[in-house]
Amino acid sequence: MTASCSSRKAPPYRSESPFSSRCFVGILLVALLLLLPISSDACGEPPRFETMQPQDVPKPSYSPGESIHYECRPGYQPKRPPLPTSAVCQDDNKWSLLQEACTRKQCPNLGDPANGQIKYPNESILFGSQAHYVCNDGYFLIGPSILYCDISESTVSWSDNPPICEKILCKPPEKILNGKYTNSHKDIFEYSEVVTYSCDASNGTDPYSLVGESKLVCIGKDKWSSDPPQCKVVKCVYPYVENGMIVSGRGPKFYYKATVVYRCNEGFKLNGSNKIVCSANSTWEPEIPTCIKESTIPSTQPPISSASVSTPPSSQPPVPSVSDSKPTTHPTTTLGSSRPGYPSPSDETPPKDAESLGAGIIVAIVIGALFGVGVVVCSICFCFGKKKKGKEGIATYSAYQDKATTPAE
Repeated sequence: MTASCSSRKAPPYRSESPFSSRCFVGILLVALLLLLPISSDACGEPPRFETMQPQDVPKPSYSPGESIHYECRPGYQPKRPPLPTSAVCQDDNKWSLLQEACTRKQCPNLGDPANGQIKYPNESILFGSQAHYVCNDGYFLIGPSILYCDISESTVSWSDNPPICEKILCKPPEKILNGKYTNSHKDIFEYSEVVTYSCDASNGTDPYSLVGESKLVCIGKDKWSSDPPQCKVVKCVYPYVENGMIVSGRGPKFYYKATVVYRCNEGFKLNGSNKIVCSANSTWEPEIPTCIKESTIPSTQPPISSASVSTPPSSQPPVPSVSDSKPTTHPTTTLGSSRPGYPSPSDETPPKDAESLGAGIIVAIVIGALFGVGVVVCSICFCFGKKKKGKEGIATYSAYQDKATTPAE
């Protein structure tokens, strides 16, 4: 019993890990020592500058007292007055302070071109700047529009030769069939010069119409403002509209751009546009409208009831009665009938009031039937509930009697 208790209290056996906490701390210290610089009394890499670069290949470390010499990068030159260009590794393992000793070189001055202007976005002509060229109105640029101040061997210069501004001229425009243009004898047209086209006289009964722009302007080198027009016969058919009339634009013939305005006769309504134009392809645009009778157009007004329509009086004269007590022997004529003994139009077609009265009777019958079915269902449910309560009362009363007759224990 004692042995079993001692075996239970004994701690479990744990195998010792090959990497103990002390071993891990030692490895960490060794790694930190390896990361430290080999020599603490030395300067690191020399400082870097935008305008200067080391004359020799820099070393990874420098001993105190050593120095490094700089020179200007390409595109830069020494400042005036000159500034120090060497840095020294000091005893505190830090480099001596050194300022930028170089500045950008300058490209040659550029004058404004003839009939043009030059603009500098950076407002300078130093290394890295740009020069933008723009010609005056009526001239176009020949050459690059932007120049760059860039490195050229040991100095800096502009990337290309300056452009020039040449006067804008146009060649003669195209000739057209059955037409001509002004100043057709000229071989060259200057900037903004205008030519006007016109059509020749037609050999037939219908004249030529000028389709397109009649005036062309020289807007660029050999570039006109639009394509030349055409001279051709454009004739549209007579725009007849039934039950309508032409308000304006009436004529025997209708040529290019002829405009017609319509109006329908009384009792008719216009379907379509009231204004049409004869287009270049000899068709009306938009299509010729039509005049539709107003009765065929759905009306938005409410229908007129039969009560509001008055029945015209009978054309027959009244029949005098023989006596007040005796009925007349003449056949009676209903109001609105044209001849005695013949049915009137109201006899042939039942009035709308009768139709509405019949519909009301049908609705009343349906509602009465539904109400009767509801009453029957409610009566059945009431009787069934009353019968069920009576049975429950009888059963309760029987149980009470049985309990009363049973002797107490």
